[in-house]
Amino acid sequence: MGTNRRADKWRISAIVLASALALAACGKKDNGPAPQAPMVSVLTVQPQTVTVDTELTGRLKPIRESEVRARVAGILLKRLFTEGSYVKEGQPLFQIDNAPYLASLQSARASLATAQANAVKADADVVRYRPLVAANAISKQEFDQAIAQQRLAHAQIESAQAAIKTAQINVGYAYVRAPISGRIGKALVTEGALVGQGDVTQLALIQQTHTLYVDLTQTAAQAMKIRQDIASGKMKTINGAVEVAIKLDDGSEYPQKGRLLFTDMTVDEGTGEVKVRAEIPNDDDMLLPGQFVRVEIPQAEIQNAIVLPQQAVTRGANGDTVTVVNADGSLAVRPVTVVQQKGTNWVISGGLRAGDKVAMDGLALVQLTGAKKVQTQPWKATAASAPSAPSATTASAPKASAASASQAK
Repeated sequence: MGTNRRADKWRISAIVLASALALAACGKKDNGPAPQAPMVSVLTVQPQTVTVDTELTGRLKPIRESEVRARVAGILLKRLFTEGSYVKEGQPLFQIDNAPYLASLQSARASLATAQANAVKADADVVRYRPLVAANAISKQEFDQAIAQQRLAHAQIESAQAAIKTAQINVGYAYVRAPISGRIGKALVTEGALVGQGDVTQLALIQQTHTLYVDLTQTAAQAMKIRQDIASGKMKTINGAVEVAIKLDDGSEYPQKGRLLFTDMTVDEGTGEVKVRAEIPNDDDMLLPGQFVRVEIPQAEIQNAIVLPQQAVTRGANGDTVTVVNADGSLAVRPVTVVQQKGTNWVISGGLRAGDKVAMDGLALVQLTGAKKVQTQPWKATAASAPSAPSATTASAPKASAASASQAK
């Protein structure tokens, strides 16, 4: 019995000692160095002036276009141009069978010769009858008939000359020529087709595309403000017209600026809008008629504006927010007001101050580790995500003052 009791005491002592050693080991691990705070890339915002634009949309149209039509009826013999090429005014484009018109021309010339012969005889009759009527050798009625025949013969000469002119014109019309200079599209008819019979047949379309235009609608108040800003010198103009930026349907900006022209200053009573036209240079034929474009019209300059890349802003049903890194490394979610869009950037009207550090990259690691504080480094923007020049385009949000952001240094 005594031996068993002593053995139990030794077992209990061993268990207590092992537990103490295990607790000591755990305590050493807890007293180790704390994990390093995750790194977050930040953008330090700095206010500056932003130009606010209104964006209007439309489709491009050629500055001039002309339908090529057959002016005489006949069988189309030949196409004389390359489809899609540049043609000059007066250049032959199609050849219509001119044989019937050459025959008409020959007939008109024969009629002229007949009329001239009749006129010679009529003139001679009048000369011969004049002394006879004076001597009462013939009646005055016969003399009057001779004079009438003379006048009729000369009228027939003029009629034959007009017929010749008409026949010559028709022979010329057998060669269908370009009414204007420009780029010609595809031929709408093929060789062997009968054209110009009944309705005047359209053969092709020529468009002048060195300058294009797009028709837009703008509120009367905006149109009036632009006029006032032009008069006061606040708005930049080109040859007296407002300079506008052009954006293509893929989001890229057209390298050349356009001009805003007022073509109709009658306000639509139903919509309160006025039609305006933007004129766009297209010397390199980069743009095509029918292409969809967006026209950015400057409206105002906003002082102390802030612009952020879209990746910095979280948009949700409860509003827009950004994550700001405080001076002590802690994070704060701050509500902001997005009022404008500029390319891939948002323009912010409220919620940020100069010097605020907005988190751009690294927040996913913070959420994964549950860290309460972070380290910061300057955000390195790519060409696609870098904040744009100080200009903004009106989005669906209400108008307000905007702001711009500069990269953290």
